[in-house]
Amino acid sequence: MSHFDDVADRYDETLPAHVVEHYLAKRMRFVLTICPPPARVLDVGCGTGTLAARLAGSGYEVTGLDPSAGMLSHLRARAPQVEAIQGSATEMPFGDGEFDLSLSVATMHHIADPAAVRRALTEMVRVVRPGGRVIVWDHNPRNPYWPLLMRRVPQDRGDERLIPAEELVAGLEAGQAEPLSVTQLGMVPDFVPPRLMRAASAGERAAERTPGLRRICAHNVVVAQKRG
Repeated sequence: MSHFDDVADRYDETLPAHVVEHYLAKRMRFVLTICPPPARVLDVGCGTGTLAARLAGSGYEVTGLDPSAGMLSHLRARAPQVEAIQGSATEMPFGDGEFDLSLSVATMHHIADPAAVRRALTEMVRVVRPGGRVIVWDHNPRNPYWPLLMRRVPQDRGDERLIPAEELVAGLEAGQAEPLSVTQLGMVPDFVPPRLMRAASAGERAAERTPGLRRICAHNVVVAQKRG
């Protein structure tokens, strides 16, 4: 993960700001529905902390975990109220049941190795309390645009692996979590200009409601609950 230190200073500029804002708002609405504040939240693979900062500003007590010191330096500058911890998703430096919610966004495909992905998922379950929730939001391998975009952003080097939803579910179940929902969300690509965002968002909502089209939406989103 040392290459994330190298790209940390330009990471937030790799996608257009209006597209980033679209997905931040989308994820915030989702989290607020699944686990409303007040709640203790762990953001696994938090990066520069754009989502962690937004969560903290909405009433959550947030901890961000990331292996990259460079990325965490941006989180600390952006949101000092978020506890920033350097560490691995596969061996988290937390006790059992410390959080109400653990979530990861676009993290598992960087972990890539199947055994490591499974370990990270079981760790996400371990650190939430019984009855707590886990959200995994990651790239959908069925979406045909990912290979094109991933060749153009500096954080992707070619050793990533897009994780099927079934593998995410299996890893969470191995950690003793019960899957509550598996869906595909997101269809706004990075090249949409600001003037077309309203139309693109409407098209995205239509795609998410259409069974055949939904399966190629940008992200697999899995929600699970830790068994008591």
